[in-house]
Amino acid sequence: MGTSVQVKPLCGVYNENPLSYLVSIDGFNFLVDCGWNDQFDTSLLEPLSRVASSVDAVLLSHPDTLHLGALPYAMKQFGISAPVFATEPVYRLGLLTMYDHYLSRKQVSEFDLFTLDDIDSAFQNIIRLTYSQNYYMSGKGEGIVIAPLAAGHLLGGTFWKITKDGEDVIYAVDFNHRKEKLLNGTVLESFVRPAVLITDAYNALLSNQPPRRQKDQQLLDAILKTLRADGNILVPVDTAGRVLELLLILEQYWEHHHLTYPIFFLTYVSSSTVDYAKSFLEWMSDKIAKSFEDSRDNAFLLKHVTLLISKSELEKVPDGPKIVLASMASLEVGFSHDIFVDWAADSKNLVLFTERGQFGTLARVLQSDPPPKAVKVTMSKRIPLVGEELAAYEEEQNRKRKEEALKATLIKEEESRATLGSEQAVGDPMIIDAKIKQPSSNGAALQHGAFKDVFIDGFVSPPSSAGPMFPFYENTFEWDDFGEVINPDDYMRNDEDVDQASMQVGEFNGKLDEASASLFLDATPSKVVSSEQTVYVKCSLVYMDFEGRSDGGSIKKILSHVSPLKLVLVHGSAEATEHLKEHCLKNVCPHVFAPQIEESIDVTSDLCAYKVQLSEKLMSNVLFKKLGDFEVAWVDAEVGKAENGTLSLLPLSAPPPPHKTVLVGDIKMADFKQFLASQGIQVEFAGGALRCGEHVTLRKVGDSSQKGGGNIQHIILEGPLSEEYYKIRDHLYSQFYAL
Repeated sequence: MGTSVQVKPLCGVYNENPLSYLVSIDGFNFLVDCGWNDQFDTSLLEPLSRVASSVDAVLLSHPDTLHLGALPYAMKQFGISAPVFATEPVYRLGLLTMYDHYLSRKQVSEFDLFTLDDIDSAFQNIIRLTYSQNYYMSGKGEGIVIAPLAAGHLLGGTFWKITKDGEDVIYAVDFNHRKEKLLNGTVLESFVRPAVLITDAYNALLSNQPPRRQKDQQLLDAILKTLRADGNILVPVDTAGRVLELLLILEQYWEHHHLTYPIFFLTYVSSSTVDYAKSFLEWMSDKIAKSFEDSRDNAFLLKHVTLLISKSELEKVPDGPKIVLASMASLEVGFSHDIFVDWAADSKNLVLFTERGQFGTLARVLQSDPPPKAVKVTMSKRIPLVGEELAAYEEEQNRKRKEEALKATLIKEEESRATLGSEQAVGDPMIIDAKIKQPSSNGAALQHGAFKDVFIDGFVSPPSSAGPMFPFYENTFEWDDFGEVINPDDYMRNDEDVDQASMQVGEFNGKLDEASASLFLDATPSKVVSSEQTVYVKCSLVYMDFEGRSDGGSIKKILSHVSPLKLVLVHGSAEATEHLKEHCLKNVCPHVFAPQIEESIDVTSDLCAYKVQLSEKLMSNVLFKKLGDFEVAWVDAEVGKAENGTLSLLPLSAPPPPHKTVLVGDIKMADFKQFLASQGIQVEFAGGALRCGEHVTLRKVGDSSQKGGGNIQHIILEGPLSEEYYKIRDHLYSQFYAL
């Protein structure tokens, strides 16, 4: 039987809710993504709470709330203590995303689901991996290998490959096959016939998108039209995800056309976001990396974008047309919410949405067709306590401090008594044993409990007693010819601790406004006041798809190419999920699953894998042949049982049959083209194939008939049998090792 694989959705199936799934590989439980929505609805996490104790490892795919937003809460409330795996950008940018959400919520509510300390605690132990880096699980997960690979959606975003006994389980959601300014496309298409593929149906109904350059120009045209009409533009964005692509588009266009309209990036962590982006160039597109290698030109040295971390800074900007990219994309809280309220009534202004709003959010309401003419919003702000409220707060705080001091005193007394008891137990001659009755002329003194032997009657103590003393311990140090001997480990600095400390200080680097600083330092007594108001929407509302996900047609082509043995569909509306399921059953594979919440499905592979031992007698007769850096050999054997009962390969009792010649290796068509040209053969690429001479064509094709993982391809040589055909075939064979 193959590797046992079970998939159990915890959130995010048949809807667009956050993503969270339990994937079990031979009993080892992976929590793949731990998402939450912008409303932080705790009811969505109930399925997770029921399985939290069984989680053995957590895999994070993207640095946004839909994929990791519930991690601090789950670790604090559900007791998840399993190791967490992510790429470096997902770790860094995900941390900033959670900081931004916490500060945005704390500014307008008594938010208590998690704190900054909870965020730090959840993220500080994340194990960071690079793309294609294999990580070998140990203990209960022995034999399982995980590796992150580029998804092409967000910076550092991944799809996960989980391998056990040669079978691949791939979790690939929110991928993008298109190459953009910021990122290369996904490498998902490099896989053929994995045992299980878990993917989403989010864009299954989306029609084919226009070319990237056309999309970029449409975005810029809408922006320039508003600016030239003396209007302001609000772009609600995420904290550290797709906003990076938008910043590059605007920065490069402004630089190329010498525009002077101001651009502002406004989040609580905008400066830290851009600073990290500057250091993650190796995770970005080939063009960005090459530009830095050639000219040390960093794409995120933004000359036309001003970074802001408070609304008060924006209010100081002179009047005039401007672009503001502000968090949050949902318009539920944050700077974007407040700016929308301020700008919505002016018909010259534009609110430009670049991603679909989450269900139930203000952004989703405004994206409806037709959009509403008026919306009700809740305006909240934090103000300092004054007067009677401040006095009552201080009185309550004093009462709490006294209670805490009393508790601390009681605990200290208990510890002192315990310490005294332990010292007496070892027979310290300088401590008077309370159990020994000392002679006293005052009988009343004997009735003072534990203190009866501490008080000595008269000026002369009994001969059997010892005078009470404070404990004294002599510190002894080792010395050599150079002075006191020290332990170097006492002076070592833990890199992770230093990194965390610098992060906590560096994120806010003194630039927060007074309200935010009071939130972070929790110094000024304050309260939140709220009021409802009606906002009349007279500004323009435009939605353009810059989510960075593959469209429906591309998803279908990719799934047909990958052609998994079993397919699991998650995260998408019911209509999109059923549409993609029906298509895949007809065109991709016969085993397509779309489970419901907490429905566990068994997608164990039909392949059979066995572990066998190679007997010493067999190996002594095997002849290895060196092929490049490897050695390979034919092995002809029969299966038997070893002494310990395991399967073993034994030598054949009869002579083995002869083997046909096998060509081993791989060939790159571009390299072979150059080789043929050096041999005087006219060669060119045409229609995805290599045309050699006048009549011979060479092409690579995938083999979808093979089961299991790996990218299996065949080389097909086509053309009439002729001298030219055989000459090119010989050249082709020469590129391989013959076995």
